[in-house]
Amino acid sequence: MTKSYFIQLAEYNIWANNICHSWLEKISDEQWKKPIESSFKSIAETTVHTAGAEKIWFDRLSKVENPVFLLAVFKGSKDEAVEIWKSTSQELKLFIENLKETELENSIGFRLRDGRATELKYYQIFAHVFNHSTYHKGQLVTMLRQVGFTDLRSIDFSTYIWSLK
Repeated sequence: MTKSYFIQLAEYNIWANNICHSWLEKISDEQWKKPIESSFKSIAETTVHTAGAEKIWFDRLSKVENPVFLLAVFKGSKDEAVEIWKSTSQELKLFIENLKETELENSIGFRLRDGRATELKYYQIFAHVFNHSTYHKGQLVTMLRQVGFTDLRSIDFSTYIWSLK
């Protein structure tokens, strides 16, 4: 895996996130908070979790001391959650762009939520972050349909690639 590969994934992540953000902007607060059976209890929780996951990984990469799990503390609005997600996705892309190719193999140590110490290489973190975000964006598509929002379109990687042509 190369730096250019992860830059492309970061660009895809931003593209797909922006489409998701546009959907979220169109739903009501009732739809945003409506209880739904999924990994998380609502579109709001799924969104905050996804934004928070990108943020905590960026914070770890940036060596922020004691990064916080956003879902555990977030009390803000839909717009604030989307703004955190947007800015963090951009910061992740810039972080990758500023890495040297050889730094993809660097490891970073951190603590899991249960307190255990572990480490991952940068390239493993990037692969995880973009895969994780894609997984939850897929859940958001299903959840949005469940609350009656159907103004959806494909956010597949191949659709992104075709959109560049």
